Amino acid sequence: MRRALTLFVSLAVAGGVTAAVPSLASAEGRAVIPQSHPRWATPATKVADSASSSKLNFRVYLGMRDQAGAEAAAQSVSDPSSRNFRQYLSPGEVRDRYAATDGTVKSVRDWLSGSGFSVGAVPSNKAYVEATGTADQVERAFGVQLGQYRVDGQVLRAADRELSVPATLAGEVLGVIGVDQATALLKPAHTDGSPSDVPPANGFRNAPPCSTYYGEKTDTTDPAYNGKNLPYAPCGYTPAQLRSAYGVDGVGADGSGTTVAIVDAFASPTLYADAAEYARRNDPAHPLLRSQFSEHVFPTNPAQEGPDQCDAAGWYGEQTLDVEAVHAMAPGAKILYVGASDCQDASLDSALNWIVANHSADIVSNSYGDAGEDIPASQVRTWTQIEIQAVLEGIGVYFSSGDNGDEAARLGTPAADFPASSPWVTAVGGTSLAVGKDGRKLFETGWETGKSTLTGGSYAPAWPGAYTSGSGGGTSTIFNQPFYQRGVVPDQLSTQNQNGKAKGRVVPDIAMVGDPNTGFLVGQTQTFPDGVYYDQYRLGGTSLSSPLLAGVMAVSDSLVGFHHGFINPVAYFAGTAIGAISDVAHVDGAVERVDYANGVDASAGLRTSARVLDYPNLTIHTTGGYDNVTGLGSPNGLAFLLLP
Repeated sequence: MRRALTLFVSLAVAGGVTAAVPSLASAEGRAVIPQSHPRWATPATKVADSASSSKLNFRVYLGMRDQAGAEAAAQSVSDPSSRNFRQYLSPGEVRDRYAATDGTVKSVRDWLSGSGFSVGAVPSNKAYVEATGTADQVERAFGVQLGQYRVDGQVLRAADRELSVPATLAGEVLGVIGVDQATALLKPAHTDGSPSDVPPANGFRNAPPCSTYYGEKTDTTDPAYNGKNLPYAPCGYTPAQLRSAYGVDGVGADGSGTTVAIVDAFASPTLYADAAEYARRNDPAHPLLRSQFSEHVFPTNPAQEGPDQCDAAGWYGEQTLDVEAVHAMAPGAKILYVGASDCQDASLDSALNWIVANHSADIVSNSYGDAGEDIPASQVRTWTQIEIQAVLEGIGVYFSSGDNGDEAARLGTPAADFPASSPWVTAVGGTSLAVGKDGRKLFETGWETGKSTLTGGSYAPAWPGAYTSGSGGGTSTIFNQPFYQRGVVPDQLSTQNQNGKAKGRVVPDIAMVGDPNTGFLVGQTQTFPDGVYYDQYRLGGTSLSSPLLAGVMAVSDSLVGFHHGFINPVAYFAGTAIGAISDVAHVDGAVERVDYANGVDASAGLRTSARVLDYPNLTIHTTGGYDNVTGLGSPNGLAFLLLP
């Protein structure tokens, strides 16, 4: 079990901004890249040395020329009280003002080439220099030994100490991604609500009975749960139901004129076909046209070491959910799918950077994250730099807040998840949503699920059951409180996990439906016992919440005629005051759920369970006002769409 770790408290400064950290010079003319070594790579967790001839592909990230200036400008363009509010920069302007110099790029390229590496791409924003070489070359160039370490059920590559570079490059290198495999810990944040929390690669179907809307059917044959006969779980809400419940139907806009990008690992070969078939079956008035959908998929990384450990089939389900969810809420928006070459060697960063460097989209939805914040600090800095550039360009970046609640069960201590914990992104939490027969919202509460299984005529464990999954939330240990959370987030939340009087960034910012027990109907090509074909099932997770909110923001951009960019400051300063965000409060409730034991049919029997909504026994709770399960609340129809 991994522990939640403080990565770089020294990097967090007032306002929640992460500052660049100079390298530390060594006696041998080398400069250490601070906190570039994963804390989980210890002698006790080492399994073996890395093969010296194995190939590695990595990226050396370069620091901005004026990090402090870029951060100040990012705050200025996103703060509604600033005279520079929404005076966004073009990618060229960002590059000219803040990117590494041509001289810095040349120095790093020359060093890498002289070290025997094959030097590859430099993106247009000069964020990094890519290189490929052997493990032996990496060890000599960065002054480390590479080994294989066991972490979180995987065996991942890492260095045995902090990386170092020649002292002449001190202050130029922000971090290195790809030497270790720390970001293989970034996982899709979707769940079908089963104990595994990841839908199987093989076929999966909902078992009857289930309801077409909340409360349509009630279980009167099984014993009452906690004294109540429970409604059967919805079969999966359709696009029309969610547009109606969140008030984005009939507003005179559908997302046209806006491009939403989705970042995931790999690319499902049936992604567009599945999403188009889904719209045809479930939302025929809003087909997904081929002209609306495009892909930019990076070539598969040839230097990946060892067998794939990333569960490609799980990522395929993630991609399908993301595309169908965005189109469900914003049927007129264009969708750009960007597939990283792998996730084992951390190419998700380069996929996100590609979008930002080229301003290829106005909104980016990311439905993956780490369980906690144990990515090496130098790599956190590289992600943060990309996100700051997105803010400067007016690109809104959304991240799922996670599906493991407060993470205490997995990590042994409460923790927020990265990258959602970054102060420059919008962290999207999950809710449990009841949509009535008329399509209106009956209620919405925080998503934290407790499960009690019906066996032999009784439920075990008794109410509120055993915790299974829920909206990620908590207080960051690596980012200080950002300017927009001051005076809004209660001190009792912002001071958790902190030292002294410090206040931290609290997650999430806003929420939408994520509970798989009140989840979304998705369609995907799957492998069933009788063949490979398209079928549909209910799915949830904050992987659903993030693309749904991205779709809502696309409709908002389309309606008001401008791109909101980084929405957090406006949401915190004005969202609740003008009624744009509905407070999400605790609701006592549960649903009855029936599942096929084998996931596909009744041949192996059925399993019945009660699923408690907003499970109470965590360190995070749904309360009135801002809370660390649902943030500020959920979008409130037209008022939210008209946010200034």
